[in-house]
Amino acid sequence: MDWRIELVFVPVTDVDRAKEFYADRVGFVVDHDHRVDDATRFVQLTPPGSACSIAIGEGITDMTPGTQNAIQVVVPDADEALDHLRRNGVEADGVEELAWGRFVTFADPDGNRWALQQLPTWQ
Repeated sequence: MDWRIELVFVPVTDVDRAKEFYADRVGFVVDHDHRVDDATRFVQLTPPGSACSIAIGEGITDMTPGTQNAIQVVVPDADEALDHLRRNGVEADGVEELAWGRFVTFADPDGNRWALQQLPTWQ
C-alpha cells in the first residue's frame, strides 16, 4: 500500500497576498481557487515538478498564520533557487552548506518558513 503526501496546509492572513507571493514570486502553479461559501475559500498551489501541493485559504485550517515552519522542498541547485527567489523580490537567506545538503531558506509574508535543499552527492 502506497502512502503519498499530496497536500500541506499553510495558514495565511491574506489569501490574495499569499496567492500572489507563491504564484508570481516563488513560481508555484495555481491549481484551484474556489470559494465554497461565505466562510470558506480553497486555493491550491503546486511547486513546479512536485507531487505535493499546498493549500491556503479561509476556513480551511485552525493553524495560526506564520506557524507553518517545517516545509522542506528538494531542488536540483541551491544557488539557482536562491537566484530565482531574489530576482523575484523574495528575501532569502544565502546558501548554507551542511553535510546533508545545501540549503536556502525564505519566509512568506506571514512568516511561514521554507527550506529548499539541494541533496548532497552521496558516494
